[in-house]
Parts: sequence; C-alpha cells; structure tokens
Amino acid sequence: MKMPTDVIREEILQSGAISFARFMELALYCPETGYYETLKGNVGRAGDFITSVSTGSLFGELLAFQFAEWGGALRLADGPLQLVETGAHDAKLARDILTWLQRHRPKLFSETEYILVEPSLRRQSWQQETLKLFSNVRWISRFNEPIRERFCGIMFSNELLDAFPVHRLGWNAGERKWFEWGVALAGGDFRWTRIQRRDVPAALASLPAALLSILPDNYTIEISPAAENWWQAAAGVLTQGKLLAIDYGFTAAEQFSPARLKGTLRAYHRHHVSDDLLAYPGEQDLTAHVNFSAIQTAGEEVGLKTEDYCTQPQFLTRILQKAMTDKSFATWDAKQTRQFQTLTHPEHLGRAFRVLVQSRE
Repeated sequence: MKMPTDVIREEILQSGAISFARFMELALYCPETGYYETLKGNVGRAGDFITSVSTGSLFGELLAFQFAEWGGALRLADGPLQLVETGAHDAKLARDILTWLQRHRPKLFSETEYILVEPSLRRQSWQQETLKLFSNVRWISRFNEPIRERFCGIMFSNELLDAFPVHRLGWNAGERKWFEWGVALAGGDFRWTRIQRRDVPAALASLPAALLSILPDNYTIEISPAAENWWQAAAGVLTQGKLLAIDYGFTAAEQFSPARLKGTLRAYHRHHVSDDLLAYPGEQDLTAHVNFSAIQTAGEEVGLKTEDYCTQPQFLTRILQKAMTDKSFATWDAKQTRQFQTLTHPEHLGRAFRVLVQSRE
C-alpha cells in the first residue's frame, strides 16, 4: 500500500512544486493513507492532541442545553429540529449531545433529527458504531448530495475550520510583494520553495503601507479559501436557525504579530508541537489558526447575521450560568468542575478557542 509520502512525491514529480494547501490536503485527507482517514485514536490523552470533547461529556452537555434553548425559540415549519454537525470524527460529541437531550429533553429529542455531514465512508463507519443506539441519526456526504438539501435548526462544528488546507503566503520585503510557500523535492526529501501567486487576496492587497513597511522579509501568514467556501456553502443551505463554529483562531487585526513570524501552522504528534510541517505526512496533524474575520465576512456576504463572537470561556460560562438553574445540572460534582476548568482555564483550552455564532431568521 502506498504511503502519503509516496503519493505526494508522485504528484510533485508529475507537476512540479505544489502549494502547501495541496500538501496538507494529501497528508490529512488522501483516501486510504491520510492522517484523518487512517487514525481513529488520534484524539485524547492516548492520541496526538486533546480536544474539548476528549475532556469528558460536559462540553457536549452544555452545548445540548444551549441547542435546546435555541431550538425551543425557533418557529419551525412542519418537520423536525435539525442538528447538523460537520467534522464529527468518531461522533463522541454527537453521542454526548444526544444522550443529554434524550435524558433531559425527551420531547425535543423525539422531534430532533441529527445529521452528520461526513464524506469519508471510513469515518462514517466509526460514527455509526458510536451512535448505534440512536435511531434519529442520518448521514450525508456533503450538502448537495444526492440533492441540495435545506436545513432548519442548528448547524455546527467543533475544531473543523482549523483543519481545512491553508495556503502559506510570505512577504518579500525587497520587492514589496507577496509570494506563496510551496513544496518541492530535493534529493527525495520535501523542501520549501517560493512559488508565484497570480492573485493577491483582497484583504492583503488593502493592507496599510505603514504595516507593510515594517514586515520583516519572509513574514508568513495563512489563508484558507477552503474554510471560507465551506462556511458559505453551509450558510447557503440554512433556511432558518444558527450556524456555529468553535475553533482556535483570531481576528484579522490580530493576524500580524511579532510573535508569529512563521505563521500559526503547527504539527501535532503525541502531544508534542512541532514546526517541521513537512515531516511524516500522514502521521501527524497539521492545523492553523482560523481567521474569524474572514469567516464572519463570508457568512454576512450570503445573508447571515452575526450574533456573537467571543472566547470559549465566555461562551461556556454564559451557558453554565443558565444551566445551573436547571435540574439537569443539579448534581454538579468535582469531576464536572475539573472538566469545566480544563475547558475554560487560559492555561488549558480556554486560551485560544473562539466561538462564532451567525443566524438566519
């Protein structure tokens, strides 16, 4: 069986240097060999990185409480409340949400349809095993297959946007123009190379001259047209309800920092963070901070209204303040306290995670 390294090498040999976005796509999503295709146990303490879901069930339970509140406020036409999750991996978050709704909001649970958007048949099989006790779940491979569906309810993702392929752009201080970092071969090994871009994103073309004049040579940032396009695709099929993303990122104003001369792209393997992005393709995770300003604009361009942009601690704390008056959270214990601290403390998952909520009425 071919390894991701072989697949990437063959493409470079056939077409020349490729963009890092293409390298990342092959390393993470190549059928049969990509990181997300072959490694089910790469999340959690025994895997490569920790997520909010892997800390325990509290994260999903708080989201379920908020979804129940939002769902109850929607004026639904005939049909169920739809919860649409993309990027579910092994579906543990879906299980936590559905379990809480079934236990504490049985009427709403009976009127809810849970939909997972999952193009990978292998990941679908993982998710089906996790959710085998629930009959109100179905899968689609993408929003427009087999037909272009419309959804009414809550569409959401947790740590999805950061995994979309990104282009790495560098600043040529001498020529005062942007170039793209590509990936080439040297003696059989992957190496960085500069490739020319035919277009410069509008957000970069409009940067003030004063900022550009102080950017050091080779200053690097990431852009993700794929993430913006996905957000607009999701918005396009939402007839009424909320579109929610939870991920680590920042605003466009925060993108330029002396602390990030090489951008935000990082590799994760066995809880170790590395800047060696070209090493071990298919065996390590690759992620970049989300530009939430770009995502917010993408949604507003197709008619969504921005309701909230905040930190994960702010978002979860507001939910908890309401949930503590609900009998479903009456038996709060030390285990839940530890989970909440991990989700919100700045030294853990509370430091970089942001929440964007947009809606269509």
